[in-house]
Amino acid sequence: MPIEIPETVKQFLREKAYGHVVTRNPDGSPQVSMVWIDVDGKDVLFNTAEGRVKPRNLRSDPRIIISVQSPADPQVHAVFHGTATVTEEGAEQHIDKLAKRFLGMDEYPYRAPGEKRLIVRTQVDRIGGLGL
Repeated sequence: MPIEIPETVKQFLREKAYGHVVTRNPDGSPQVSMVWIDVDGKDVLFNTAEGRVKPRNLRSDPRIIISVQSPADPQVHAVFHGTATVTEEGAEQHIDKLAKRFLGMDEYPYRAPGEKRLIVRTQVDRIGGLGL
């Protein structure tokens, strides 16, 4: 059952919050990637591209763990456990929004020709961490 993310946590997710995403490979082993984090209502979001390991893993097993440190104080961190969905809807605009936040650029400069962007939206079931 999805839970509400505390406003104090949402605040640091709206900053330059880098996260580590854990998904499960087909053999059950963990796969970890660093991503730019965002928040929308009760969901934690990140952006990726079609063909990468994260969306492939999440389509076969949507369980996900995301660990995020506060940009202002690395001792403050949150660990989100939840269920992810992968969508194309709004993904192009979302990566540009993140590029503005993280790179200070109006458009994401690293698009590959023909690349299809995706948003991974995580419904959070449990939050752990320190200093929340």
